[in-house]
Amino acid sequence: MPKYIFNKDTLSYEVYKSSGKLKVFRGLAFFAASVAVAFLYLWFYTSVLGCDLPKTAFLKKNNARLNSQLELLNRNLDSDAEYLESFQSRDNDIYRSVFGMNEIPEEVRNAGFGGVNRYAYLDAIDRTGLLTRTEVRLDILTKKAYVQSNSFDEIESVAKKAGDMAACIPSVPPVVPDKNTYRISSSFGYRSDPFTGTKKRHTGMDFACHVGNHVYATADGVVESVSSGSYGYGKFIVVDHGFGYKTRYAHLSSIGVEEGMTVRRGTLIGLSGNSGRSSGPHLHYEVMYMGRYMNPLNYMDLDMGKDEYAQVTEKALSSRNPA
Repeated sequence: MPKYIFNKDTLSYEVYKSSGKLKVFRGLAFFAASVAVAFLYLWFYTSVLGCDLPKTAFLKKNNARLNSQLELLNRNLDSDAEYLESFQSRDNDIYRSVFGMNEIPEEVRNAGFGGVNRYAYLDAIDRTGLLTRTEVRLDILTKKAYVQSNSFDEIESVAKKAGDMAACIPSVPPVVPDKNTYRISSSFGYRSDPFTGTKKRHTGMDFACHVGNHVYATADGVVESVSSGSYGYGKFIVVDHGFGYKTRYAHLSSIGVEEGMTVRRGTLIGLSGNSGRSSGPHLHYEVMYMGRYMNPLNYMDLDMGKDEYAQVTEKALSSRNPA
């Protein structure tokens, strides 16, 4: 609607025409006033009333939702970590032990998580540290699960050969069980040392017998070492049977096998003697499992019949000399 003003000269009303500069000035003034009011409103809304802007409120709500999801994820990780620790304990204490496999050391299970900070890229966006901690836990559990998976694969491979395990456990005497040809002169455990008289642990069993008595492998295996020393064990043989088992035959007069040779239960491997640090003719026999000395008496039946033992030695001989 046009604006009119009274003209004193013509004594009439005329249409008012404002200048362009004035219009620009008024427009700028109105814009500046609007901006000032807007800033004043924002200041009052955020600083005085303590309210968040819509975008800030949306981001906070979204951040809270993500934090809740991370906390839930961490609770699930707690549960997964407990399950994994249970698997690790059973793996070391039961599964690997049953098959004569060494435990997996903790430094192997926890390898690869020290040193350089691989999560520095999260520092700028993770003020609370929750995201970084979650990422670290995921990496650790993933690595441990990978190690555990490999362990189960190894156990599965060994378990497929479990049928061979029975043949690798030293379960017969190292000499013919004829009590007219030997006697147990010293058992496993602590005893009075025959040379010093002091109490000392005896790591095997002694079969007192004449020099030249036949000595047999007590389980299938591979000859790990042969020694012809003149002290300590004297002439001796160590057979590695696998699955964590090893046996030693010491103070021999002669040795009938070589290192690396495969032997069967009942294979003649040497003759008893009096070599090394010995107080009389005898066979010193040891059973080792996972590096620990075991009582050989727990692995044999000394009441085994001579005929039954002869079948074992004949089977070993026929396996080396097939018809």
